[in-house]
Amino acid sequence: MDYLPLFFDLRRQWVLLVGGGTVALRKAWLLQKAGALIKLVAPQVNPELVRLVRESGGILLLEPYRADLLQDVVLVISATDQADINRQVSGDCRARNLPVNVVDSPELCSVIMPAIVDRSPLVIGISSGGEAPVLARIVRAQLESTIPAAYGRLAAFASRFRQAVKQRFTDGEQRRRFWEGALSGPVRELVFAGDTSAAEKHFLSQLNDDNATRTSGEVYLVGAGPGDPDLLTFKALRLMQQAEVVLYDRLVSEPIMDLVRRDAERIYVGKKRAEHALEQTEINQLLVDLALQGKRVLRLKGGDPFIFGRGGEEIELLAQHRIPFLVVPGITAASGCACYAGIPLTHRDFAQSVRFVTGHLKNDTCDLSWHELVSDDQTLVFYMGLAGLHHICQQLIAHGKRPTTPAALIERGTTLQQQVHVADLASLPDYVAQREIHAPTLLIIGGVVSLHEKLKWFSGAE
Repeated sequence: MDYLPLFFDLRRQWVLLVGGGTVALRKAWLLQKAGALIKLVAPQVNPELVRLVRESGGILLLEPYRADLLQDVVLVISATDQADINRQVSGDCRARNLPVNVVDSPELCSVIMPAIVDRSPLVIGISSGGEAPVLARIVRAQLESTIPAAYGRLAAFASRFRQAVKQRFTDGEQRRRFWEGALSGPVRELVFAGDTSAAEKHFLSQLNDDNATRTSGEVYLVGAGPGDPDLLTFKALRLMQQAEVVLYDRLVSEPIMDLVRRDAERIYVGKKRAEHALEQTEINQLLVDLALQGKRVLRLKGGDPFIFGRGGEEIELLAQHRIPFLVVPGITAASGCACYAGIPLTHRDFAQSVRFVTGHLKNDTCDLSWHELVSDDQTLVFYMGLAGLHHICQQLIAHGKRPTTPAALIERGTTLQQQVHVADLASLPDYVAQREIHAPTLLIIGGVVSLHEKLKWFSGAE
């Protein structure tokens, strides 16, 4: 983190603004919204800027900048198009340890003005540290469209009851859980609808409920997708931020884990061939035990929890204990990796069906119904097939599949480290044996693989 984001209380505080053009006008408008008193200095000043400064109770000085103007101000903004003046302002401020922002000159700044999403009292600042201000504005535009203006009303509503909630719940964890429930349910919707009277009644009813401090555990079984965090669903993200304990496996990428709530307890339960952090039965029981302690538990799984993710086994025990749970599907590796590799799973010229097949069974064998898998009009997708690659290819050929059938092994699919290894059924095992391949991998077999070279440029695959 190059800069520490802070929020500056400028109400009734003097701020020196150097410059009189349109850029200075934009900064003055923000300062006025923040309640600052503006001391403006410039030989010539935009008429609209003159009006704004005077209406806000500020001071207008139609003269060049000079260092003694820095007295009794808490912040300085230089918004001129004159490099020498900007450097002088920056140097004078730094000599006095006075915060200074020089527009479009990050090297002269000690503080950076972010792009702002204003839902006062909820305020969001987005900064690129001055390196890419247009990108920061693009991100702001995205947030503007996804965060309703009513969130400001919700924040103001919550502030009215902070002391009452603090008195009701002396324990910080109970207080946090109450707020999370109150601000994500009917109260929020009533405030959004503008019915603050009904919202207040509902809120006070929750606050005075004798059961308000009781915690009831629940489990969220969430598919994290194949690796790219942009493929997460909105629901997955919401629950990732809500959970108090997270159980995750080795297929969940680090960028996805970075989106989990920061103060959540993290428990690694990863499994790979012949090496398990916890056995599956232990994971199932741990989910039950944590939920019975009143925890909100996130079971974060790579891909989709119901496609070779053993999610069904995990929720069976939860159902037996009558523990509430949610299942959130994720983009399975077959879909995500195939798209990122430029390999459509179906295509009128090559495949009219697709089969998802596990590369090893419960007893660590790969004894499949091979005769059902040799048809040329289907695509085969093998999960966890790297260790058994030679056996898979050998058995398919032995049962009648053409040795020249195109095949691809996708390594670390959808991530920045993705590699696509393409050969045919006969040569792929030797091709892979000569290279250092890193899990996770996905094996795709069928005529659709021949489209990889044509479509990879449009998919971003390498």
